[in-house]
Amino acid sequence: MSGLLAGKRILVTGVVTDASIAFHTARIAQEEGAEVVLTGFGRLSLIERVAGRLPKPAPVLELDVTDQRQLDGLGDRIREHTDTLDGLVHSIAYGPRGAFSFLDGDWNDVSTAVHVSAYSLKSLTTACLPLMERRGGSVVGLTFDAAVAWPRYDWMGVAKAALESTSRYLARDLGGRGVRCNLVAAGPLRSMAAKSIPGFADLAGVWEHRAPAGWDPTDPDPAARGVVALLSDFFPRTTGEIVHVDGGVHMMGA
Repeated sequence: MSGLLAGKRILVTGVVTDASIAFHTARIAQEEGAEVVLTGFGRLSLIERVAGRLPKPAPVLELDVTDQRQLDGLGDRIREHTDTLDGLVHSIAYGPRGAFSFLDGDWNDVSTAVHVSAYSLKSLTTACLPLMERRGGSVVGLTFDAAVAWPRYDWMGVAKAALESTSRYLARDLGGRGVRCNLVAAGPLRSMAAKSIPGFADLAGVWEHRAPAGWDPTDPDPAARGVVALLSDFFPRTTGEIVHVDGGVHMMGA
């Protein structure tokens, strides 16, 4: 098969349902010729059923990115399916309920949000680095534009700002080792993650009249295509970048 990712081996994290950007990234990656390995956290039987809806079978590995022992053993578990990686997709974010109240959020909630949503980009990438260095590779994460303060997003917005900074530092330190690191800033989508955001409708409502190219909060395909493009060889010298796939809302003024 020839395609944008022909011959590449990609690890995709964060597949929970077939409505997620991660699922559609895995689907498009397979359609473009890649071999895909998935990771999931909790309810692996559900994730395996979801993986069964992909065009081709894909193994599912359990991974808690806050568990250093699992991270330390990740490379060996990946090697049971492939001896190298060309790409890594970070689609992991979580904030406890308290993280969605900026003035009331306590450090326990905030630290959890930052650990899972931002620091994990670094810890996951370094865990996979030995598999990527031989041929070089592309790390792509998912963010929600952290350049501004959004309604109801609060400490998760701060965590996303930390994620964006983490991506830049990874790009700086890994460029000489043949690894690029970029992010896709997607518009709001009605996914499993969205259900954990209090007042998500208020946040998503911003897009109804402010996206010049239009935005469908039920369609993860455009964001997934942005991820796959960055995984490909079509951006060989692009690193530390944030590609907005949000219908253009990020550049609109008052």
